[in-house]
Amino acid sequence: MVTKSRKLFQRIKINPPQFFALGFLVLIGLGTFLLMLPFATADRHHLSFVDALFEATSAVSVTGLVVADTKTTFTLFGQIVLLCLIQVGGLGFMTLTVFIALLLRRNITFEERHLVKESLNQDSYEGIVRMVRFVILFAVICELIGTVILGLHWGDRFGYPKSFYYGLFHSISAFNNAGFDIMGDFSSMTAFTGDITVNVTLTSLLILGGAGFIVIADLFQKVKTKKRITLHTKVVLWMTAILIIAGTAAIFVLEYNNPATIGNFSLKDKLLASYFHGVVPRTAGFNSLNTGDLSLGSQLVTMALMFIGGGTGGTAGGIKVTTFAILLLAVWALIKGRQEVNMSNRRLPLDLVFRAFSITTYSVLLVSVFVFLLSLTETGFGLNIIAFEVLSAFGTVGMSLGLTTELTEPGKMLLSILMFMGRVGPITIAFALAFRTKTTAVRNPEERIIIG
Repeated sequence: MVTKSRKLFQRIKINPPQFFALGFLVLIGLGTFLLMLPFATADRHHLSFVDALFEATSAVSVTGLVVADTKTTFTLFGQIVLLCLIQVGGLGFMTLTVFIALLLRRNITFEERHLVKESLNQDSYEGIVRMVRFVILFAVICELIGTVILGLHWGDRFGYPKSFYYGLFHSISAFNNAGFDIMGDFSSMTAFTGDITVNVTLTSLLILGGAGFIVIADLFQKVKTKKRITLHTKVVLWMTAILIIAGTAAIFVLEYNNPATIGNFSLKDKLLASYFHGVVPRTAGFNSLNTGDLSLGSQLVTMALMFIGGGTGGTAGGIKVTTFAILLLAVWALIKGRQEVNMSNRRLPLDLVFRAFSITTYSVLLVSVFVFLLSLTETGFGLNIIAFEVLSAFGTVGMSLGLTTELTEPGKMLLSILMFMGRVGPITIAFALAFRTKTTAVRNPEERIIIG
């Protein structure tokens, strides 16, 4: 089957990684055109090409960085365009294409099954169509539940039915880890720092969307059949829990006495704000605290979480928690003098360790290059502010220390490219490595070089 798929894409001169990249580019182009229409903006003056491109790229890559306030700049049409771009970008255009084909009762071709298999990081073709149905159904149910909870909760504040529209917008944005909001004045969730309902609802959607649909499906299967969950699911759950607890604890300790953030809050609000900020950098973009007021230590913690990201096959970005876990285990195995990397009484294939290091190396180099380039175009800002912005774009997070709205035209173009690469880059590298893996009977003689 794998040989057949390779021959197929060789015949049409495009492989799955290239197809996904091209699909995202088409979506970005369409979104740019729609956002430039006069009736997409409140003042009826269309956005410039660069600004529309930036907004469309941010939506399709489910990042959340914006150069124009979403509430005041865009009409209902413009906001709906952004929502559609977020939903398609988050769930994947191939997943939605196959689902529409199912609704139209059209047979799913082998090519479509193969592309969905790659986009969802599945190991086999078995149950691909069933997985597509599950992904769409799960996303819709989660977003509807979030809409109802937030709509009812915000009824007194915004009035009905406007509160339900607000609930829908932020639920879709949260589940897809996009971070777009329509609260106005770039405030995000700072008005709801002590609001338990808003904080818990949004973070729950963020975690469910960011964990990865493979994990959610595996957990449902566990409940249904009582079978053992996969090692992948265990790693994602454990790493997600560890990173949330560590992030929450770090923000709580580092900001405890900072009067500009949580220093003057009650203990309950301090814990709630710390928890929210411990979740959102992986990779949501909402913020209940003004990120510009965070201490340098908290900014570094946030950048680390943005780089790691969420689970594979979900709506989050970054290098992914599984990649980070493999790196840690590989380093530990080296320290212990072991020849193999083991996890939960299982041995990890060596090619998997190579892929993890390849993805991380690619990501570090990409971030470094763009930090350098932005330091040339945005000369009035410190290195920490530029690095924060670059990691936010690469990790498709959407948090900012205030640089986004001050970007020069070249800076906007650079970040647009980086958001696109951050969304498709690690995925493309992983797919390309898997797609091109081949064995050979010829091996070169071995020779060692000195390192360390």
